[in-house]
Amino acid sequence: MPHKAVKTAVFPVAGRGTRFLPVTKASPKEMLPVVDKPLIQYAVDEALAAGADTLIFITGSSKRAIEDHFDSNPELESVLQAQGKQELLDTLRGILPSWASCVYIRQPAPLGLGHAVLCARPVVGDAPFMVHLADDLIDAEVPCLKQMVDVFATHRGSVLGVQNVPKQDTDKYGIVTLERKSHLASARCRTSLRSPSRRKRRRRSRLSAATCLRPESSTISRRSARVPAARFSSPTALPS
Repeated sequence: MPHKAVKTAVFPVAGRGTRFLPVTKASPKEMLPVVDKPLIQYAVDEALAAGADTLIFITGSSKRAIEDHFDSNPELESVLQAQGKQELLDTLRGILPSWASCVYIRQPAPLGLGHAVLCARPVVGDAPFMVHLADDLIDAEVPCLKQMVDVFATHRGSVLGVQNVPKQDTDKYGIVTLERKSHLASARCRTSLRSPSRRKRRRRSRLSAATCLRPESSTISRRSARVPAARFSSPTALPS
């Protein structure tokens, strides 16, 4: 039986963004602008470039602006057309290609990333899927998610994007341990720790915003908060 292609991307965007207060009091952190686009737009563009055609947003009560951003706005489009601003009109209509579908699922309470991924299970089904956070903006000639999907296609195992961080910052992230040191862009991941204690800070590879998972990962997240055995991928765009 042929392997299923990765066509679904999950965006956990229900977090309150308290680290960015007060700017996130009334506006989602995912809508913070970088030049002329919000962060979430970069994340969506990367997923589309990696082959996704179904975009699942796990949202919260204050994230309506994300839905509005990817929805059509006939009134605004009419105004731009009447004013002859065709370039802006084309940009507005190009935010989301016609072949891509958006699904919005409300996370009932802020119960963490694992629970957010589990919320997508009714739509994901038994297909492999990407998980992408808008927190990390990675500039690469080949998009980070595309690199990870290629690794997934080769090894048929869950892929975690990681990057090295200073030892003093390891308690801020989920940290992974590799089975062996490798000069290659990928290696097998043995264990993961969420915000390790001071005595466990020898490893410095932290989980980044991009992940490519096998479908059973959503079942595992129901039973445990730990990450299952997976391939570790360190795309060339990630800082060391």
